[in-house]
Amino acid sequence: MSKKHCLRAGAIVAASALVLTGAAGSASAHVSVSSPDAKPGGYAKLIFRVPTESDNTSTTKLVVSLPKDTPFAHVGALVKDGWKVEKTTEKLATPVKVGDVTLSEAITTVTWTALKGGIPANDFDEFALSVGRLPEKVDALSFPAVQTYSDGEVVKWDAARTEGGEEPEHPAPTLKLAAAITPVAAATDTSKDSSDPLARGLGGAGLLLGLIGLGLGLRPRKKVQS
Repeated sequence: MSKKHCLRAGAIVAASALVLTGAAGSASAHVSVSSPDAKPGGYAKLIFRVPTESDNTSTTKLVVSLPKDTPFAHVGALVKDGWKVEKTTEKLATPVKVGDVTLSEAITTVTWTALKGGIPANDFDEFALSVGRLPEKVDALSFPAVQTYSDGEVVKWDAARTEGGEEPEHPAPTLKLAAAITPVAAATDTSKDSSDPLARGLGGAGLLLGLIGLGLGLRPRKKVQS
């Protein structure tokens, strides 16, 4: 194999490694929130997924802050073995009308504390709330969270996300309400999600064929007898 061919092969291998490394790095875990039934004006189940991003410590405490400008009239926590849950009620600066009810105070934080063990290193767990009513004229709800590890380290997931900007290191868990997603956007997202596995598969096959072709191209050619 010539020196030129060696350089070309090395460059391709290096580029492939960079692509794979970048894909893996972009999948970093954060404290996040999702809901199977969140709709403006209704009740919803909120699921907070909490990963322990550590090799030798566990997550022992989670504090989730609820919106104060659009408070919930009802907040219920799913009973969870091995964890103690506490709700903090706070007086609102100004009364807020939620449906047919006017609130002068509301639950503003929910705290889960591990009774033993907690979430082991490199594992995750989920915590659920039942809340309502959800505000009707809000596109998204933010739930800043504070995660505490067994060694005393505290991580605040409270950074705001900016439209079109880079994701912050510790973004606040944010829930996008269903009504904020237009039918066109929803159809586009569904189409994209359903095609992604096929696209990735074709991309992987293309890469494999390309490498095979490179290998064949780099094989010494037999001289043609004249």
